Amino acid sequence: MLADPRRQKKLAQLIQILGLPDRSKVRWDLLDLALVHPTASSTANYERLEFVGDAVVKLAAATFLFHTYPQSPEGELSAIRSVLVSDRTLATIADRYDTERFLIMPSSVSADRIGRETRLAASFEAILAALYLSTGNLELIQPWLDIEWQEFATQIRSDPTLQNYKGALQVFTQSRYHCLPDYRVTEVGQIYGDAERFVAEVWVQNKQCGQGKGQSKKAAEQAAARVAFLALSADAPSLESPPDMA
Repeated sequence: MLADPRRQKKLAQLIQILGLPDRSKVRWDLLDLALVHPTASSTANYERLEFVGDAVVKLAAATFLFHTYPQSPEGELSAIRSVLVSDRTLATIADRYDTERFLIMPSSVSADRIGRETRLAASFEAILAALYLSTGNLELIQPWLDIEWQEFATQIRSDPTLQNYKGALQVFTQSRYHCLPDYRVTEVGQIYGDAERFVAEVWVQNKQCGQGKGQSKKAAEQAAARVAFLALSADAPSLESPPDMA
């Protein structure tokens, strides 16, 4: 139990939201640490737990996928897992459980909307680490997180590209045009976490086929690839070369 009864009561509310009936196994000290932003304390914060949580969330997703889709090949499972453990997915799940209201941070940080997705995902990974380290297994995680995994995995599997548009575009252009897409990325902002920090263009046979924005080069390329893939694949039956997208 924590020394501060008010904090203890608040964290107990989070465990209740997660739907965990047995609280006796929870390491409250770790759960408390998982919900302290680095700007609130330079030493006692979630960063070390986030390091563990990065591995835990991959293990949890991999275990779920292995048991849920026994006929799916490794490549498909890896593609689905990459989406499940992305910052965007983790932040969405964190939002559903309203974890932000348990996060200790200065008001200046809570007002920063640009960095919100990143800090939600980071603290969520730390929460998973705290629960995993409480028992040494996934018993405090699987009962509620597998439900979330199922919803997202179903959406991903309904997409023929498995939401990996860069991979899908590469296969398409190699098959259709016997070439690889060329990505050109420009950094247009300097703020970490800005959803439009990078702008990517994707070119096929010297023609721009798509443009996208993202908070990282990878995200911007993925956004550009989505635009290009949807446009090119839609026109594929009548095309011998990529259309002008300008």
